Amino acid sequence: MVNISHETAEQTKVRLERVVQESRLMILDHSYAFEEFPLAEFSAKANPEALALVRDDQVWSQLVKSNDANAELFAIWRFHFPADADNSGFVGWLAMHLKELFGTGVFVVCGQNSADGGIFDYWGCPWELRESVFREVQRLVSPN
Repeated sequence: MVNISHETAEQTKVRLERVVQESRLMILDHSYAFEEFPLAEFSAKANPEALALVRDDQVWSQLVKSNDANAELFAIWRFHFPADADNSGFVGWLAMHLKELFGTGVFVVCGQNSADGGIFDYWGCPWELRESVFREVQRLVSPN
C-alpha cells in the first residue's frame, strides 16, 4: 500500500527515522554489477541468482554477483519494512542523506513480498564506499 502523507519536513524526518529503525536490514557481502542482454535472450540469459531483473524497450538488465574489474561494482544492502509502516518518501530521504555524507548517488530496486511485510528495497552504492555507507546505514537502523 502506498501511503499519502501531508506533513512538514521535520515530521517526515522523524517518521522515516522511526521507519528505518523498525526495518530489517540485510547487508550483502559480495560485490554486484548490472549485466545486460537483449529482450529476445531472456530464456537463455536470465540468471536465477539475480537480485533484480528489469527491462526497457531494448534490453534486460540483471543485478548479479560479480568480481569483474572492468564492471562498475556495487555494494548492496536490503531493507524489509513492517507491513503497516508508512515508508513513503524513504528512498528520497535516505538517498539525500547518503549523498550529503558521502557525495555518492545510490540506486534502489524495490520489490514486494506479501508474506514478509510487503515492500522491500535493494540499495546499491559504489563498492569502494561500502564500509562507510554500511556503517552509516547500520547506525540509522540501530542508533543507540
